[in-house]
Amino acid sequence: MKEATKRSIVRWIHLVFALPILGYIYGPPEEVQQYVNMFRFVFLPVVIVTGLWMWKGHLVRRLVSR
Repeated sequence: MKEATKRSIVRWIHLVFALPILGYIYGPPEEVQQYVNMFRFVFLPVVIVTGLWMWKGHLVRRLVSR
């Protein structure tokens, strides 16, 4: 798989998992409370990991390849 394809997949995962966070921020508090654990344990960690991977993934790949 090409590096550009991998980058595109990670970017789309990051964007798709970031959209519900916007709903969490701007949604009505009564409806958002039932999904708080999904945001806390699924959406936010995925967005953080993919963001860090896009930012510093080249260093992780270099360390793993040694």
